[in-house]
Amino acid sequence: MFNRRDFLAAVAVTAAARVPPAFGDASATAGSRASAALRDLFEKLAQQRLRRSPTLVTSLGLDKGELADAKGKLGERSPAAVASEAAEAARALEELRRIDRTSLSGADAVGYDTLLFTLDVRTEADRHFDYGGGGAGEPYVLSQLNGSYRWIPDFLDKKHRIETVGDAEFYLARLEAFAALLDEELELAKHDVDAGAIPPDFVIEKAVAQLTTLLRTPAEKSTLVRSLARRAAEKSLGGEWESRAEAIYARRILPALERQASHIRELLPRAVHTASVARLPEGEEFYRLSLKDQTTSTLSPEEIHRTGLDLVAQLSSQIAALLDAQGLPGGSVGGRLAALRADPQFLYENTDAGRERLIADLNRKVVVVQGKLHGYFRALPKAPVEIRRVPKEIELATPSGYYEPGPLDGSRPGAYYINLRDTAEHARWRLPTLTFHESIPGHHLQITLANETSDLPLLRKIIWFASYGEGWALYSEQLAVEMGLYDDDPLGHVGQLQAALFRAVRLVVDTGLHAKGWSREQAIDYFVKALGDTPGVATTEVERYCVWPGQACSYMVGKLTWLRLRDEARRALGPDFDLRKFHDAGLLSGAMPLAVLERVIGDYARSGKI
Repeated sequence: MFNRRDFLAAVAVTAAARVPPAFGDASATAGSRASAALRDLFEKLAQQRLRRSPTLVTSLGLDKGELADAKGKLGERSPAAVASEAAEAARALEELRRIDRTSLSGADAVGYDTLLFTLDVRTEADRHFDYGGGGAGEPYVLSQLNGSYRWIPDFLDKKHRIETVGDAEFYLARLEAFAALLDEELELAKHDVDAGAIPPDFVIEKAVAQLTTLLRTPAEKSTLVRSLARRAAEKSLGGEWESRAEAIYARRILPALERQASHIRELLPRAVHTASVARLPEGEEFYRLSLKDQTTSTLSPEEIHRTGLDLVAQLSSQIAALLDAQGLPGGSVGGRLAALRADPQFLYENTDAGRERLIADLNRKVVVVQGKLHGYFRALPKAPVEIRRVPKEIELATPSGYYEPGPLDGSRPGAYYINLRDTAEHARWRLPTLTFHESIPGHHLQITLANETSDLPLLRKIIWFASYGEGWALYSEQLAVEMGLYDDDPLGHVGQLQAALFRAVRLVVDTGLHAKGWSREQAIDYFVKALGDTPGVATTEVERYCVWPGQACSYMVGKLTWLRLRDEARRALGPDFDLRKFHDAGLLSGAMPLAVLERVIGDYARSGKI
C-alpha cells in the first residue's frame, strides 16, 4: 500500500469511539448548513494533508496543475512537523464538534462519524505520548519496518513518473530532499529516545543490517540511481542524469544513511530484549490506544487473546479434518502443515525462472476470479491489478505480500507485491488465498472501488482503517470458498483455513507480547507450533508485531465483524437479502471504522436499500 504514514495519516489515525445518536429531525436548512460546513472541513483537511505529504500527492496522481511543485518534494518528518500536525488535528476536532451532527444524514453522517473517530484517537494519543511520531500504533520512528530508508527508494522507482526533462529534474530534487528527510527522521528518533522509546535489541539489529546493506551498495548500483538512469534513457532524455544522481547519492544520501545507522548502533548497549511496548512510558495505555486505533473496537487485550485461542482451536480442528480426508499423515496440525509446506511437489524452483512461473500462475488465478465476480458484486473496479515482486533491497524484513493502490486518475494499475526472497515460503496450495486477499476480491477491489466513487470526498478516499480494509480482505478469503474457487482444490482450501488460522494466531501473539508479558522467543515458539511455519518466517512476523502493536489484530476482528453484519442483514431481510447489495452497502461508502460500518449495514438491513 502507500507507505503507512501517508496512507494512515490522511488526517491522522483511526479510533473506536462512541457513535453519536441517530439522526434527529432538524430542518432542511439546518441540514444544508451542517452538510456544507462538513464538506468545507473535509476539503480543508484534505488540502492540509496534501500540502504536508507530497509523496501522497504523487501516489494519488495529483502532482500536476496547482500541485505540480509537489513532484520535487518529499515532506517533513521533524519533531516540529509532528507537533504542527498534532495542533492541526486538535483544531480540526474542535471545528468538527461545532457542526450539528443531528442535522446530517446519509453519506454526510458517515463522513462525520468517520472523521470524529480519526481525530479523537489522534488527539487522545497526542495528549499521552511524546514518542512514535504522532498518534498510536508505531512506537519507533526507525526500525526494520519504519523509516524512509525502507520506502523512499521504491516510491521514487515506482511512483515518480519520468516523461520529461522536468520530471527528471524533480527526481534529482527529491534525491536531495531524501537526504534532508533522513536527517529529520534522525532528529525525531533522538527526540523519542529522550522520551524513553528505545526499540528492543533485536529490532535494532535488523534495522542496522538493512541500513548496512544500503551503505554497502555502490552509488552506481543503487535503486535510486539506476531507476533515473534507466528511465531517462528509455525516454531519450539527454543529460548527465546518472552522474548527477550518483553525486547526490554519494555526497548527501550515503552520509545521511550512515548517520542513521550510527545512531541506531549506539542504542544497542542501552536496549533491552523485552518485546512489549508496555515497558515504554505509559506503555499499557499506548497498547490500549494502538488496539483501538487498529481494530476500531473497544475490545480489551484479554477479550482479543481469548477470541484468538478459541479460533485457533476451531480452525485447527477444521484443518485436521481436511488433511485426514486427503489421506495425509497424522500428528499435530502445525507439524502436518509444515510437512505439506516442505513437500517438493508444491514448491517452485528458487530461481529467476521459478519466480517468473509463480507470478504467471498467480496472474492466471486472477483471470479465473474475474470471471466469477459478477455473481457476487454489482459495482466492480475499472482499474486493473498487476502482480509484482517485492524489491530485493527490502525483501529481508518485508511480509509475504502486500497491496499498493493505483492513483486516483487510474493512470497506473494497482499492484499486488509478493515477496520472493525464497520461493520455499510460498507453497502452491497457499498462494491462491494470498492472491484473493491482496488483489480480488480483496484489497484491490475494495480500495479501487472507493477511489473510483465520484461522490466521495477526497479525504474519504485516502483514509485507511486496518480493521475495515484488512477485515474485508480476510472476509474475501472466506468469500472465495463460497464462490467455489476451491471446489476442485482441497489443498487450496487447506491454504485458506491455514491463512485464517494465521490471523487467529496473530490475535494470540500480539496480545501475548504486549499485554501478557510474552517474550519474543515465546511468541515465535507458539507461532511455529500452531502454524508449522519455519522459525525464519515466524521471526519476521513476530518482530513485525513488536514495532506495529495492535495492527495484526485488525484482520480477524474486522473479518468477524463483516461476517456478523452479513448474518444480521440476512436474518433481517430474509428472502429479500441480496449478497451483491450487501457488498455495495459496505464498500461504496468508503473505508470507515467498524462501529460506523455497523450503522451503515444496519440501515441497509432495515430497508434493503443502499
